[in-house]
Amino acid sequence: MRHVADIPFPQVKITLLAWNGKYLLKLEQGPLEQTYKVSELDLTGIAPPDVEIRQLLDDEFLAAAVARFQHMQQDMRAAFARHDER
Repeated sequence: MRHVADIPFPQVKITLLAWNGKYLLKLEQGPLEQTYKVSELDLTGIAPPDVEIRQLLDDEFLAAAVARFQHMQQDMRAAFARHDER
């Protein structure tokens, strides 16, 4: 696995990796992680791959990812709460 770039964003750590014909877009917030795989074949080749991947990270995508992290955290808290009751 090859590290391609760290992409700055205030609410989430974003890392772009290359591995096995795919780019992995890894988003981390605390103990939670979301990973998106983008096939090299899905890129146009017009711009460098890291530029194309960064274009996917528009405001709508990032807002949804941050909201997803909030839901993931709620799910984890709820799971712990269910098991603490026993």
